[in-house]
Amino acid sequence: MPTRRQALQGAALLSLTAGLLPGAAGAAGAPLAIPLWPGPAPGGEGVTVIEEIVDRSPPPAPLRDRIVRGVREPAMTAFRPATPNGASLLIIPGGGYRWVVRDKEGFECAARFAAAGVTVYVMTYRLPGDGWAAGPMTPLQDAQRALRLVRAEALRPGSRLDPGRVGVMGFSAGGHVAGCLSLMFDTPAYAPVDDADALSARPDLSVLVYPVATMKPPLAHAGSRALLIGETASPTLERRWSLEDNARPDAPPTFLLHAVDDASVPVGNSLQLEAALRAAGVSTELHLFEEGGHGFGLRFAKGKPVEVWPDLVLSWQRRHGFLPAG
Repeated sequence: MPTRRQALQGAALLSLTAGLLPGAAGAAGAPLAIPLWPGPAPGGEGVTVIEEIVDRSPPPAPLRDRIVRGVREPAMTAFRPATPNGASLLIIPGGGYRWVVRDKEGFECAARFAAAGVTVYVMTYRLPGDGWAAGPMTPLQDAQRALRLVRAEALRPGSRLDPGRVGVMGFSAGGHVAGCLSLMFDTPAYAPVDDADALSARPDLSVLVYPVATMKPPLAHAGSRALLIGETASPTLERRWSLEDNARPDAPPTFLLHAVDDASVPVGNSLQLEAALRAAGVSTELHLFEEGGHGFGLRFAKGKPVEVWPDLVLSWQRRHGFLPAG
């Protein structure tokens, strides 16, 4: 049975989603995915995995905890506020490159930022260990494509969105995907498939929450490293996919958030990346918390100092002109 505190936390988070159902819905309000690719995703000839959604919620759980494994059809789900403020945010959940965490680092956080007027897109992405031809480039392909589709939607006639205010937010391994997008936005990751691919894939702001950043031991998250580049990756390959080695002056302003007691992804990931971005002249803000662990999202931040993190992000976004002042 859930405790009273868990039930209250569940009710609070569920209340965020009231009136903020995803922009496309099927029967009974079930969210519908917006496909990233007009046909099969590129490089899938040797892929044999079967896509499935696994519900890890112990009954009777106050909150759902679903993961997506074996992603074959990468997609994003839109959370559209009643009064959009013009900003768009692509959320990339974590999952250690083993799966994609749908609720804790996806839908719940989307509802929180949609409540502030941001149009939010939660992305599922293909995983590098599932046999895709592009290997470690596979998640970046999906991230570039998703960011371009978000910007294309903002450019449609009559849109209330600003194509110059498109941000990205990534958690854990999703933070690595978001970091790669922020630092490798102009890397040709796939052959163009339509007019959207002529648009820039550079985010205007980047928020990385307890991100996997480096691929170099001892700070690398071993599971993410093994699935992305292999356990015996060369130093050259490690550097290719370590965010701190890809810092560049034209990277978007970046917000980093990490708990010092994170036992899964060491806080040194954020510290190294912050130093590299600053050395490159990138506007960077770093927040460290003594307590929080890993994977707290919203639900596990309750009652701890780290629960203020969404407000810190929103304040930072306002200072950078991403959100209206006030």
